[in-house]
Amino acid sequence: MIERMEDLRNVKEVLKELEGRINTEVRRQEKIDKAKEQNSRREELSRRFTARILYGWDNEKFKEEYLKKLERNWRRWAVSLKEKP
Repeated sequence: MIERMEDLRNVKEVLKELEGRINTEVRRQEKIDKAKEQNSRREELSRRFTARILYGWDNEKFKEEYLKKLERNWRRWAVSLKEKP
């Protein structure tokens, strides 16, 4: 009976240690995920900024030009669908 109690204490200690390791790993992974997200945001912002610098676009001008191109492409697509048998 004493051995079983000792085994239970050992199991409790092992479980606490395992729980600690899992929590540590979860926190580490959260840090990694957060860093990846921040890096992704930085890259996205730099691409937007670069496009604005290279092409001289402000947000409204970019939207206008993009919408014009998008509309033109839709028209081409619609015409090409009508022409197919």
